[in-house]
Amino acid sequence: MKVAVAAAGDNLDAPADPRFGRCAYFVVVDTDTMQFEALQNSAAMAGSGAGVAAAQAVANAGAGAVIAGNYGPNAYQALTAGGIRLYTWTGGTVRQAIEAFKAGQVQEVSGASVPPHFGVGGGGMGAGMGRGMGMGRGMGMGMAGGGWGAQAPQAPATPPTTDINQLKAQAEALGRQLEQLQEQIRKLTDKAGD
Repeated sequence: MKVAVAAAGDNLDAPADPRFGRCAYFVVVDTDTMQFEALQNSAAMAGSGAGVAAAQAVANAGAGAVIAGNYGPNAYQALTAGGIRLYTWTGGTVRQAIEAFKAGQVQEVSGASVPPHFGVGGGGMGAGMGRGMGMGRGMGMGMAGGGWGAQAPQAPATPPTTDINQLKAQAEALGRQLEQLQEQIRKLTDKAGD
């Protein structure tokens, strides 16, 4: 089976990315042979429609399943409409995500886990203006959320404890990515000094 993993890099040892529609790459792995193909996610910087475009890329690659930390409602709908199964897993590398998948240690997703436009503007959780034009209470997510209070508040897709655990796992994954980038910078700086 081919499984697409949202990733920050283009190989099996790249850090897994918690975002589906806005990840840098999809590493599509044949779980039987561990052969892989890395696809740059052209939707990562899209103004809108990233989840649907990313879902189309994954479908075109022949993936039967996807592993990411979070899925927005449009991505969830597009993937499930295409018969692609969604799994959530955060932290570690693409290889570790596939190993967890093969061991049955990833959880299948039964709905969107974040609101629309979550990955926009550095995580989509910007402070925003939230002016609440009309009858709203100013609960909008600001410009990072896709408008000036235009987006109605949504009930959490998962219980608050799960949200906290997902955020902690995402923070750990981002911490590991930062450490890897700092190590690469140190190596390049050392090499340039030679």
